[in-house]
Amino acid sequence: MGDDRAESDEGIGRAVVAGAPNAIVALDRDQAVLAWNPAAERLFGWSAEEMVGRRPPVVPEELTAEHNAVLERVRTGGQVSLRTKRFRRDGSLLDVRVDTSALRSEAGALLGYVSVYHLAQDDESAQDRVVRRARLVRRLTDVVADINAERELPAVLDRIAASLTELTGADAGGFVLIEGDRLRLVASHKLPESLRDSTAHMRTSLVGKLLRTGRTVMLETGDQARLDELIWSQLPGLHTIALGLATAGGRPYGALYALFAKHKAGHVELELLELLAGHAGIAVGNAMAYQEAVRQRAHQRAVFDASADGIAVLDDRGRVIQWNPAATELTGFDAAEVIGGPPPFELPAPGDKLALQLPSGAWLDVLCAEIVETGEIVVDFRDVTRAKELEEAKDLFLATTSHELRTPITVVQGFAGTLDARWDGMTDTERRSAVHIIAERARSLGKLMDNLLLGSRAGAGELTLRIEGIDLGELLRAATLGLPVLSDVHRVEVIVPEDLPPVSGDALATDIVLGQLLENAFKYSPDGGLIRVEAWADGDWVVVVVDDEGVGIAPASRERVFERFVQADTGDRRRFGGVGLGLYIVRSLARAQGGEVSAHPRQGGGTRMRLALRIADTPGALT
Repeated sequence: MGDDRAESDEGIGRAVVAGAPNAIVALDRDQAVLAWNPAAERLFGWSAEEMVGRRPPVVPEELTAEHNAVLERVRTGGQVSLRTKRFRRDGSLLDVRVDTSALRSEAGALLGYVSVYHLAQDDESAQDRVVRRARLVRRLTDVVADINAERELPAVLDRIAASLTELTGADAGGFVLIEGDRLRLVASHKLPESLRDSTAHMRTSLVGKLLRTGRTVMLETGDQARLDELIWSQLPGLHTIALGLATAGGRPYGALYALFAKHKAGHVELELLELLAGHAGIAVGNAMAYQEAVRQRAHQRAVFDASADGIAVLDDRGRVIQWNPAATELTGFDAAEVIGGPPPFELPAPGDKLALQLPSGAWLDVLCAEIVETGEIVVDFRDVTRAKELEEAKDLFLATTSHELRTPITVVQGFAGTLDARWDGMTDTERRSAVHIIAERARSLGKLMDNLLLGSRAGAGELTLRIEGIDLGELLRAATLGLPVLSDVHRVEVIVPEDLPPVSGDALATDIVLGQLLENAFKYSPDGGLIRVEAWADGDWVVVVVDDEGVGIAPASRERVFERFVQADTGDRRRFGGVGLGLYIVRSLARAQGGEVSAHPRQGGGTRMRLALRIADTPGALT
């Protein structure tokens, strides 16, 4: 069995020598040829049969001493490699490199010498390839840096296509994108611009063939007609296509095409194509990640800028680094005023909510959240002034309504109790007076309940009116007829032209509006003065104004007085009584008729209430 193994090893050794690409010559101790492989036959021109057993006539006479010195050196140990000359059979000299070593037995005895020959020009070519490859790899490093410096995906792809031809020496190149079962040419270099965005089916393409092989690069050669069917070339003389697969995010993203017409593609070009394709996948992934980050930042900025809530971002030292437009609007502080410093109001602990009032009087609800990874704080705040005011107004409404109801009820209870207990002891005049007071207070209660019901319906949008042409002048004269005798301290002046045109409206609703405006004029001018009512036509409208010389309305309250449960702030909000529904009902009824009512300052003090209703049977009038 041992002999069989030895014979097998010997056979393998002979096969290796026979298949070696370099010439191998074995000499015995007397320099006679022991082995002369096929590569030696090709290199020197003598066959093995001619050379085995004789000294090879390959060493020039002038190099005999050099040759003997080499053998002596390897006989004493070591290996010698040198560049020298050797004869071919045709008498020509070969410039070769010879690597010589000793041939010894298992016991170490010298049996002879082994020399391996190859042409020196092969060394030079190999060295040239190494130098060229090193130069191109260095250039690839620079190209990759340039590609990765780009952030926009189209620019990255164009740069890759241009670098492809530069590094591989290709005559043209392109980058195709994989889109499902189709390919699209998205970037090219030295190809007609008209080819951009051309598409092809994956299955019949070189990309499909490459994917089916499981490799990352491939070469395809052939006549141009066949190659033109595989790629959009329009490159005269096309003979070779080199293809490299680019992956992004772990999946095939596209492929690089290097087209050769005048130049040739070899192993170095294919290797560089593979390297560039790998870097291209990374660059594409980076560009896609950058674009996604830009998109997300744009979305975040749009949300940040468009938010109705004020939003601020503080750094880990509590300094403002972002301040959105709503924050400026809510607080009155521009971004330039607050960025770099602390926020202009107190903050709650992260996760808590704080309600606070700014010096301007506005109320804010403030929330904080911490970004644990960076130590930054996101502050969200919204204006709750109206909600606060409405809450206060409702509280005031409840208190006011209780007061307004309790007063007449107390009076009614008192006089009813008196009548019940003392009826027989009272005179007719006293009984009539008590019943009259009870009736008046009951009417007051009824009016209060009517206003509450009307206000509720107005708030729910359930007002039902009958819109028709009505005589506003007649309603004004009826509403103001008894006014002069109501007060000893007021003077009443009414100016209503006889030819005042009819308006579109509801007679009952308009009467309620006029009555409330007149009542307010008396109510809010407790010290007396002139109450002036005037009406006139103004284009498509009839305008009615009610002027008084009373306490007036602060500029900030001229719109708020038309809200539910709100009264003009006069310092003593209970001075004039009421539940704060009158002007809310007035505006609701006016607008339900297609009109409008508004409050204005009166020159010399007091208030002007202005009511406008459309003239009947005019464009835009309700019928």
